[in-house]
Amino acid sequence: MTGLGAVGAGLAVIGAGLGIGMIGGRAVEAIARQPEAYGKIQTAMIITAALVEGVAFFGATMALIGK
Repeated sequence: MTGLGAVGAGLAVIGAGLGIGMIGGRAVEAIARQPEAYGKIQTAMIITAALVEGVAFFGATMALIGK
């Protein structure tokens, strides 16, 4: 593994962590404001977190195999 590949993979993972953390925090705030919308908010949160995780996995993979 090259140094730049490791840096790229690390940045992808850090970005995903920050993104998912923001999604979770905002979802909790939204649920606190409108508890009756819990199901819709939770569904949107899970789908969005999965998309962020997929992009981060792709970025980390490309950083590690790219030369």
